[in-house]
Amino acid sequence: MTDLASGSESSLARVAALQLLVALIWGGTWIAGRILAHEISPIAAGGWRFLLGTLTLGVLVWRSERRIPLLDAKNAWRVFVMGAAGIFAYNLCFFFGLQYIQAGRGALVVALNPVAVALAAALFLGERLTPKKSLGVAIALLGCLIVVGRGNPLALLRGEIGLGELLIIGCVIGWTVYTLVGRRAGGTLSPLVMTFYASVAGGALLIATGIVEGPLRQWPQLSWQGWLSLLYLGVLGSGFSYVWYAHGVVRLGATRAAAFINLVPISALVFGVLLLGEHVGLAVLAGGALVLGGVWLTNRPTTPRKELR
Repeated sequence: MTDLASGSESSLARVAALQLLVALIWGGTWIAGRILAHEISPIAAGGWRFLLGTLTLGVLVWRSERRIPLLDAKNAWRVFVMGAAGIFAYNLCFFFGLQYIQAGRGALVVALNPVAVALAAALFLGERLTPKKSLGVAIALLGCLIVVGRGNPLALLRGEIGLGELLIIGCVIGWTVYTLVGRRAGGTLSPLVMTFYASVAGGALLIATGIVEGPLRQWPQLSWQGWLSLLYLGVLGSGFSYVWYAHGVVRLGATRAAAFINLVPISALVFGVLLLGEHVGLAVLAGGALVLGGVWLTNRPTTPRKELR
């Protein structure tokens, strides 16, 4: 029994280490995205990224399922909406936004995702929003306003923030829709299959837009840093990391896995300073701390519960 328990703990430790790696990879996507956003158009960047990401996910689905499962009409509509919101709209906002905003600041705004999901679930799905969660939502929203307003929480209300900040807020809206619809689709589809088909739908929209608008009619002309950024975003940031995160949700539980994702803005901030030489002021750091604190409070279990036996 001791050996079995030890083996189980060792396995869970490896899964936890993998979730930490996912958080670092997703933090790095902000750096890669900012590099790529200054070399090719946002439409082309998103299209090439999800062409690589979808191919990677397709290989992983085939290895896992030994086939590509077919969808019924209801789930086909759901994954299309997921792809349109969480892949197509998110990536356009992501790459356009990173032309105007620092990677670290952008990641701190997107750290609002779990709070936005909790608030939307209460409004549209009837999920209960406890006083503790409501306080967490309020704190995180205040922190977000401080980050986008560079220390002035009223800047957004006065229309004084830039296009980059507004576009990154669009990322939060797109991911919230993706998550809420994914909760419905997740009842009948595995996370891997659901993610694959959402990537197919969103990637197809990006590629079609890129062909019509022109950016994808020719091979991208990139520096070696641009090529590395594109491969990083497509294969790691949009392929393997999605699967590893889904594996963590299954093995560790959603709450424990999500705790690691709270490290994404921190790693993005550190990478931005170290790799891009970005400077982040104290007001933005304070706002980011409020966002992360509000996220923690919103997602903290009301009572201790065991997710693993």
